Amino acid sequence: MAKVLVLYYSSYGHIETMAKAIATGVRNADMEADIKRVPETVPEDVAKDAGFKLDQEAPIAKVEDLANYDAIVIGTPTRFGRVSSQMAAFLDQAGGLWAKGAMVGKVGSAFTSTASQHGGQETTLFSVITNLLHFGMIIVGLPYSHKGQATLDEIVGGAPYGSTTIAGSDGSREPSEIELEGARHQGELVARTTARLFD
Repeated sequence: MAKVLVLYYSSYGHIETMAKAIATGVRNADMEADIKRVPETVPEDVAKDAGFKLDQEAPIAKVEDLANYDAIVIGTPTRFGRVSSQMAAFLDQAGGLWAKGAMVGKVGSAFTSTASQHGGQETTLFSVITNLLHFGMIIVGLPYSHKGQATLDEIVGGAPYGSTTIAGSDGSREPSEIELEGARHQGELVARTTARLFD
């Protein structure tokens, strides 16, 4: 059976919550999903002072883990409109896998979180997708089959390039049900695409 890795970095828990929703979507499509996170690179005292969520339950991934999955969904908060340094540092270590072509033909997808509605969600998604394309992966986004991202009834994240959430400038806003549904829908699409390719 094909397997999906939901790989994430989360400072305050928003991406962690979205990662769980992505994995739920994968499992709803009857496919195995593992959730792992990349290592924190911020010193522990600095992370504590900044209020980082340090009690995340997902195990820490190793770069070599990437080769063991048929699909990889990557989640990272935006940092000035691009991928977080923690996720970038992890992916930058995958040169050996890239050189061997170990990622070619796998399914790749991305999701993110920003503080504000216009905080660089799409550019962050593209910074992840660019990495995945260099690995030779087949990209799955979040099409408008997820009707929630077109709503005018409330402010929501979401883009054709991947699911997103808006955390608020103080981080107090949690992912909305529409955003979580988008993440679940994306997970299902990743699973269905992977099944067509690998089952």
